[in-house]
Amino acid sequence: MTPPPPAHVYGPVPSRRLGRSLGADIVPYKVCTYDCVYCQIGRTTDKTLDRREYVAVDEVIAGLKEKLAGAPPPDYIGVAGSGEPTLNSRIGELIRGIKRMTRVPVAVLTNGSLLSLPDVRDALMEADLVLPSLDAGDERLFRLVNRPHPGIGFDAMVDGIAEFTARFPRDVWLEVFLCGGLTGTRAEAKKLAALARRIRPARVQLNTVGRPPCEESARAVPPAGMKALASIFRPPAEVIAGAAGGPPAAGGRAATDDEILELLRRRPCTARGVAAGLGLHVAEAVKRLEALAARGAAEAVRLGGVVHHRAAK
Repeated sequence: MTPPPPAHVYGPVPSRRLGRSLGADIVPYKVCTYDCVYCQIGRTTDKTLDRREYVAVDEVIAGLKEKLAGAPPPDYIGVAGSGEPTLNSRIGELIRGIKRMTRVPVAVLTNGSLLSLPDVRDALMEADLVLPSLDAGDERLFRLVNRPHPGIGFDAMVDGIAEFTARFPRDVWLEVFLCGGLTGTRAEAKKLAALARRIRPARVQLNTVGRPPCEESARAVPPAGMKALASIFRPPAEVIAGAAGGPPAAGGRAATDDEILELLRRRPCTARGVAAGLGLHVAEAVKRLEALAARGAAEAVRLGGVVHHRAAK
């Protein structure tokens, strides 16, 4: 049987930074400007700089409206998902449409690669929070870790994030993702800290591999190492690796199997993470995940002694 087309709205997701975040996915699976070695949802299948309306914004707004009407409000609406959201040329219209519909704040999670473009910077100006990423301190490691489209230069990317941050009237939280054996060293952290001082975000948040990555070479930095590297930043960075997501939702209807799978397609989760995001008891989440695995719709993957569940490919 052919699976249904992916929904454009998913979750809420148990987010380490945003609590319970209701996701808006505005590009197809792995349409992205990067092909990061640590990506939790797989290798990029369409590496591109082509900006267009990949997903109809009106459909996303309708899906959000339906979700918000039937459950407790999330902490954020997160514009993110299966690829780089700023590739959708109507992302600014989406943000404005959400702001007209609800008071739930809008967060944009972006790899920052297109913030060098004035029209992309303009499009994000009405968001409540923007969370770009910076995963390497120089061109060589940028090419090795992020594997960007050839048309993206390291210096232009960093300058774009800095220019956006200087102009954006609300908070920018910069995520720095460290990979063991690559960027998770004191020397590389010093380079990243120097760039962060130039960008001047409201927060620097350090992350590392915590869910099964697309490349086995992407390894986690141990907790003690993350703490030591965080102290290199000024002010010290916040370590978000391993932090818990938001609390379970209260009330509302029970999540369907399709909603569980839509969550797992975007983010591998533990049973506790599924429960927290979708408002299920942990025991119920375990039972539902086992049933999805039995019919071949989901699979369990162990990383560092922790079992994560993801949609079967």
